[in-house]
Amino acid sequence: MKTAMRFGGTSLRAAALGVLALAGLAMQPAAAEERAKDLFGARKLPAVTAAQSIGFYSKGCFAGGVAIPMDGPTWEVMRPSRNRRWGHPALIALIERLSRDATADGWPGLLIGDISQPRGGPMTSGHASHQIGLDADIWLTPMPSRPLSMAQRESISATLMVDEKTHLVKDALWTPAHTRLLRRAASYPQVERILVNPGIKKKLCDTVRGDRTWLRKVRPFWGHDYHFHMRIGCQPGSPGCKAQETTPADDGCGKPLAWWFTQEPWRPNKNPDAPKARDLMTMANLPRECRAVLDAPGPVSAEAATYRGGSAAVAASEPEAAPPPPITTGGNALPASMNAFTSTPEIGVPLPRPRPPMN
Repeated sequence: MKTAMRFGGTSLRAAALGVLALAGLAMQPAAAEERAKDLFGARKLPAVTAAQSIGFYSKGCFAGGVAIPMDGPTWEVMRPSRNRRWGHPALIALIERLSRDATADGWPGLLIGDISQPRGGPMTSGHASHQIGLDADIWLTPMPSRPLSMAQRESISATLMVDEKTHLVKDALWTPAHTRLLRRAASYPQVERILVNPGIKKKLCDTVRGDRTWLRKVRPFWGHDYHFHMRIGCQPGSPGCKAQETTPADDGCGKPLAWWFTQEPWRPNKNPDAPKARDLMTMANLPRECRAVLDAPGPVSAEAATYRGGSAAVAASEPEAAPPPPITTGGNALPASMNAFTSTPEIGVPLPRPRPPMN
């Protein structure tokens, strides 16, 4: 009897080990699948095809992206080594227009932070959003009178506008020009949201007089104490783009803002070491069209895919190549005439530091 029991126990253990081994084999393909952020981060140039955003701001990709030039008369690109100066042509055109309009308003020029990777997707570090070419970070530090060297653009720090203890704007740093810059950005119909630190939102609520309707677009969020995040809506020709909820009709200066000045938003995170969503995403987590975006041919160079405005074509996969076909989404493709690398019509206009280890 004892022998039988021992044999039974051994058999059970062996069976259990067999089940675990099979489970391990079943899990291997998923565990071995490359992370989407590594795949998209490795693409140095955009997908040469019709311009369209696919998926949601924090889970998607985009095709037909163009780069904003490193330098312009009214802007400079910061942290160039990140290669995040790419976006949907409508967004890049809007940023350039904002730079001109803001300069006319008295702002010296824009220092441009992260926009998107060449083909979007999850970033290797930093943002959860910025994945579909419709988000851009603009520093709240004005452009210096003298051009910055590439080394300076990589190393200089932006000005922190908010006291980290009180969560209020540093009054010695805030100027009416900052308010005019945010008002100008919010004035464009394409812009749906502007994310700022809660302290900056409160400063605007406390000081803006006259027309306050634009304040509804300015939303408080963690971080954003040295830059603001400008987001435009889904563009024509992007049937696979998922829109965000509309902002409330009021100015946002009531109870929702007051919540940010309680202890609740700033409580320590109970699980600070939990991996971020971008670190776990595989291609299976993204819209299926993102695989085609990832595999699509690129232009001959970054210069060839740099937005210059006007009517000249700005990119081609090969010098003699025919225009590439659009990437289809659900049977609705962007017409070839709207390819991002042909002339871009004049349009009306053109996350942030990560949330701290708290809730």
